[in-house]
Amino acid sequence: KGNIRGVAGPESANNAGAQTSFIPMLTLGIPPNPVMALMVGAMTIHNIQPGPQVMTSNPDLFWGLIASMWVGNLMLIILNLPMIGMWIKLLTIPYRWLFPAIVLFCAIGVYSTNNNTWDIWMVAIFGVIGYGFIKLGCEPAPLMLGFILGPMMEENLRRALLLSRGDWSVLVTRPISAGLLIASALMIVIVLLPAVKSKREEAFVEE
Repeated sequence: KGNIRGVAGPESANNAGAQTSFIPMLTLGIPPNPVMALMVGAMTIHNIQPGPQVMTSNPDLFWGLIASMWVGNLMLIILNLPMIGMWIKLLTIPYRWLFPAIVLFCAIGVYSTNNNTWDIWMVAIFGVIGYGFIKLGCEPAPLMLGFILGPMMEENLRRALLLSRGDWSVLVTRPISAGLLIASALMIVIVLLPAVKSKREEAFVEE
């Protein structure tokens, strides 16, 4: 019974944010959120390196993603308008029934990839680890970004050490590298300051 703009505004912002998050991933190879980090991982598995060269080296992939955004929005309109009642009914399913169904479908999908029961055990193990991270209050975004960007960082570190013949001082003598390291250290120190930490906790408290 409220104003429809209160629903349309957040949904429009959500759709705009979801599509524009592809820009830093495809142009710079940097995933801005956990979902894009998964996309980077999937592209890396298929030997596709996200970055400035992806538009020339894999034009079919790049323009296919652009086309999929248009097709996806069109399909959302076609599916949501006549089937909105069914989607609302899904929200009435109790969570104690919905959660096992989701886990079952995940297990079926993982098993169908390689027909290997060990993959299902891996899902269960990492599910327990993820549950522990949630209980410890760990944020998923830094973990995902570290998982994806970690191998890239190690590869470029080895490349830098090969060029410098194993001299680690090149990381602090070069102005760009030293500037980035100093900026990273300052950001860590600022985040760990008690005043900043308390303000962050206040900002992320739900009303």
